[in-house]
Amino acid sequence: MGTVLTSVLLSKPNQNFMSTKANQSKKSQNTTSQPEEYDLLVLGSGAAGKLLSWTLAPKGMKTAVIERKYVGGACPNIACLPSKNVIHSAKVASFFFRSREFGISKENCHINMEAVRQRKRDMVQGLVDAHLANYKASGAELMMGSGRFVGPKTIEVTLADGAKRLLRGKHVVINTGTHATIDSTPGLAEANPMSHIEALELDHLPEHLLVIGGGYVGLELAQAMRRFGSRATLIERNPRLIHREDPDVSEAMQQLFKDEGLDVLTNTRIVRAEGQSGQLVKLHVNRDGADGVLEGTHILVATGRTPNTKDIGLELAGVELTDHGYVKVNERLETTASGVWAAGDCAGSPHFTHISENDFHIIRDNILGGRRVTTGRQVPFCMFTDPEFARIGLSETEAKERGIAYRLAKVSMAVVFRAKTLSETRGFMKALIDAGSDRILGFAAFGVGAGDTMATVQVAMLAGLPYTALRDAIFTHPTLPEGLIQLFVNVPSAAN
Repeated sequence: MGTVLTSVLLSKPNQNFMSTKANQSKKSQNTTSQPEEYDLLVLGSGAAGKLLSWTLAPKGMKTAVIERKYVGGACPNIACLPSKNVIHSAKVASFFFRSREFGISKENCHINMEAVRQRKRDMVQGLVDAHLANYKASGAELMMGSGRFVGPKTIEVTLADGAKRLLRGKHVVINTGTHATIDSTPGLAEANPMSHIEALELDHLPEHLLVIGGGYVGLELAQAMRRFGSRATLIERNPRLIHREDPDVSEAMQQLFKDEGLDVLTNTRIVRAEGQSGQLVKLHVNRDGADGVLEGTHILVATGRTPNTKDIGLELAGVELTDHGYVKVNERLETTASGVWAAGDCAGSPHFTHISENDFHIIRDNILGGRRVTTGRQVPFCMFTDPEFARIGLSETEAKERGIAYRLAKVSMAVVFRAKTLSETRGFMKALIDAGSDRILGFAAFGVGAGDTMATVQVAMLAGLPYTALRDAIFTHPTLPEGLIQLFVNVPSAAN
């Protein structure tokens, strides 16, 4: 599957690269010559890297971006956007299976995974084309090849045809991202499990999908495949799903999966794997001290991310790593090497595209002489299960750990009129209000449109507005943000 995806995504980029840089092989055969000088070099074309190049190249900075495989990084090619595309197809499938509820016949319903995949591929190709157009318009140079530091602020690039170029930048940005972690469980790597990349390229339905990991990727894709018609078993080593969130969130998510016929095993440790994913696999597990065996046809591993910082010569550039392998940065996103910055996942920033985009703003302004920092910034997030789970600010768990007193307001999504019209009343919203003032400390929602509704609360928090501003607002009826009025009406009175 991976070979097919690569050809789809890289055929046009390589053609564009060769047509616009036809002479680069000629001038790059001898890397012992003096390096080509640039104002800005970016290793990796993820969110921060591409935005830096598109923004600073038009300002007159000679800019080059080195990308090994995916134009635009993981998000538009193999992660955020493709996964949400497939998840929406699964949502549509769920409507068919619920069709009687809406007065619609579902006879002859059939899931065509090749068509699901093609819809995703078409979107991805459109995104790649848009990225290439942005590079052309900005004047930034895109090099398709593997980059490795060979000295301070100096990168050797091995191009697709084997030719090499030696580049040196006044400013260098490391934006290499992360990849799915495959742990050392005996037999797991040999079973050739899928990561999200291969799962999003499936042209058939797994008969029984074993999903290892109860975080974002595991929950989203397990539900999607179940809705397409696969049997799915979710295996989580912690006592509950998304265990860092509040218990009521975990309980609601687990009940959702139970209702949809998805098997969930918590407190379960995988001891050994055998077989081949895509054929027949067995996972030998220990759950609450009891041994057992799970059989399936496919394995999806979603147990975390590993930074792409190995074997790219960072030690030769004077760039240090953290104990977990991320690039060590300060609050300005500067590395331990002068003139070298790091952004996005590889820098240990929260693993969200919108945070990488904010890293871009910080590095851009600092390169231009500013003093922006990462400290104190908000980190909103949304898990795109159906319904969604979204949160901004403090959770109850975090507030208790920090000894922060709060007032809690919580309402069921069943009180939101728009949710009623959609027959999507599962879930709840809750808000944490400072015990001694009307300041909003945090907001969480498990429900339809949770991510969009959260944005309204986030803007109020950014503006420093009291919760009463939302309680007394006039929101259009019937819309989902209208439910915030009911939520904030339920804030308990402040203690005297």
